[in-house]
Amino acid sequence: MIGNPPFLGGKLLIGGLGEDYVSRMFAAWQGRIPREADLVCYWFVKAGEQVAAGATQRVGLVATNSIRGGANRRALQAATDGRPIFDAWPDEPWVIDGAAVRVSLVCFSGPDDAYKREKRMDGEPADEIHSDLTASRDGAGIDLTGAKRIPRNIGVAFMGDTKGGPFDVPGDLAREWLRLPANPNGRTNADVLKPWVNGMDLTRRPAGKWIVDFGWEMTEADAALFEAPFAHVREHVWPMRQRNRREAYRLNWWRHVEPRQGMWRALDGLPRFILTPRVAKHRLFVWCDAGVCPDSATIVIARDDDVTFGILHSRFHEAWSLRLGTWLGKGNDPRYTPTTTFETFPFPVGLSPDISGADYADDPRGIAIEEAARRLVELRDRWLNPPEWVEWVDEPVPGYPKRPVARSDTAAKELKARTLTNLYNARPQWLIDAHAALDSAVAAAYGWDAGISEQKALRNLLVLNAAGGKS
Repeated sequence: MIGNPPFLGGKLLIGGLGEDYVSRMFAAWQGRIPREADLVCYWFVKAGEQVAAGATQRVGLVATNSIRGGANRRALQAATDGRPIFDAWPDEPWVIDGAAVRVSLVCFSGPDDAYKREKRMDGEPADEIHSDLTASRDGAGIDLTGAKRIPRNIGVAFMGDTKGGPFDVPGDLAREWLRLPANPNGRTNADVLKPWVNGMDLTRRPAGKWIVDFGWEMTEADAALFEAPFAHVREHVWPMRQRNRREAYRLNWWRHVEPRQGMWRALDGLPRFILTPRVAKHRLFVWCDAGVCPDSATIVIARDDDVTFGILHSRFHEAWSLRLGTWLGKGNDPRYTPTTTFETFPFPVGLSPDISGADYADDPRGIAIEEAARRLVELRDRWLNPPEWVEWVDEPVPGYPKRPVARSDTAAKELKARTLTNLYNARPQWLIDAHAALDSAVAAAYGWDAGISEQKALRNLLVLNAAGGKS
């Protein structure tokens, strides 16, 4: 069986196939394919079932390279369970009819297939090929596909808010609305306006946009009492929502489609939280003020302590996230997924996300990580926004974080190149040194040597994962 099945991303299924069709498809494949999986996964699992039934002996299929991670990988694991992968090309360019993507080529067969041959990965001999399309060779290589979600990590990492329409507005317009007198309900527009940050705001310079957010419970009548923001949403969001195939999105057009109630509940009471781009060339973590609305192109970590920040920004978590995450687009940028990269990651014992930062404030391991993490952030912030070029100004009303403003046109021009992407592309020595100090502190927290190899660290982390994050 050979084929190039159709591709449609898991989040695009309803938009592409319709809610009724997708609902029936989910029901038919319940318990066999994760609902988050891409459409191509259904062909892989069905082919695997055909092999198991004896209808065919071997299979060769094409998928985008995202088959290697997340829900897609779980589907591939189901397809190849007891039907070993004997040949794979996990990451190849594919350019046809104007489409430019990265693909994986996967061949698997039944255990009794008479066609026996040497397993090969990227054309090279392999002892074993795992469902994340990594290989073991000569005793080297680690199969991380068995990593499990750790209960103590659950409920901490979230995808950001999905707005589902042009709720975002320029900062100057938002400030005009903030300066207006109270609305007929006696409330100001500050109650429904937040600074907004997406993935590009983290990897590039912030665009300075704001967002109208009526929450997930406000009725249309109550939202209309916020006159200017509601009028904007009525003009710009309502028309496109009426074309949406999901009834709930059409009817509740003034609300964001996925406001992430669980995320906001987890953030309640925190002065700040950790943010990382969902897809980015470099795995970057930054601090974000609690008053900011994070977009779905970001992943929110509901923690405000420097220790968690430092552990996440260590080379150990980066290596884990690269192996357990997925990859996106022709640029082949890694994607951070909360369930597979954060919830499976074993933190050092006693420094896990289910423990308040105050409870390990006196732990020498935590203190060392905290100091190194703070130093890294201080150095980066000074480079990103030199005080000689940037002034921090207040918003028109209290309750919002200050924003950076260039002191001159010359400074504004120079600041365009001061991005985290450019910084990590260049990796000046001071940045290398700051990360080395952080990595050393995190390694010590695990009880490892600072120079531990990536392979050994991953093996150790897998053992900790199997123990549920406990020693």
